[in-house]
Amino acid sequence: MEATALVSPERLWSAQEILTRPSPVPATAGVYGWHFKERPHPNLAGGPLLYVGIAPRYMANRTSTQNLRKRVRYHYRGNAAGSTLRLTLGCLLGLELRRVGSGKRMTFGKAGEAALSQWMADHAQVCWVEQKEPWAVESRLITELDLPLNLDQNRHNAFHSRLKEIRAQARERARELPISS
Repeated sequence: MEATALVSPERLWSAQEILTRPSPVPATAGVYGWHFKERPHPNLAGGPLLYVGIAPRYMANRTSTQNLRKRVRYHYRGNAAGSTLRLTLGCLLGLELRRVGSGKRMTFGKAGEAALSQWMADHAQVCWVEQKEPWAVESRLITELDLPLNLDQNRHNAFHSRLKEIRAQARERARELPISS
C-alpha cells in the first residue's frame, strides 16, 4: 500500500505549500517520497519518484524526535549537514561542498544552500503516507522501488556506486579547502 501511495500519489506538494503555516504535513510518523520534474543528474533512470525517507528514524538505543512535518520542511529549507537528500542533490548539481563552523560539518554555504532550495522549489515535490512504525517498511520500499537517490540499504540500485563516488569526491574536495565562514 505505501509503495503505491508514494509512486502514484493522489497529490504532490510543492515547497511553497509545505513551508506555509499551518503546514499541510502532519506532525506524525510516516514515510515520504520525493518526485522530481527535472532530474538532478543525466544518468538517473526510473520514474519521477527518486527518493524515500522516514520520520522518525529508529535507532538501537532510541527513536528520533523527528516527524513528517519537521523532516519534510527541513529537506526543503535546511542544509546538507542535516539532510542526506540535500547533500545528494547538491553534489549531483555540482554545488561546492564546504566545511563550516568547527570544520566537522559540511554544507554548500549560504549561497549554495539558497540555490539548492530554489532548485528544489522549482523541481521537487513531495508526498507522504502516515505510518506508525515507518522503519518497518523502509527496507521493503527501497528493495521494491527504483530509488536512485537513496544510498542506505540500496546497493542493488544501478546508480548506487556512482552516487557514492560523487558524494565522496565532493567531501574530499571540501576537506582540501579552507573552512568557510
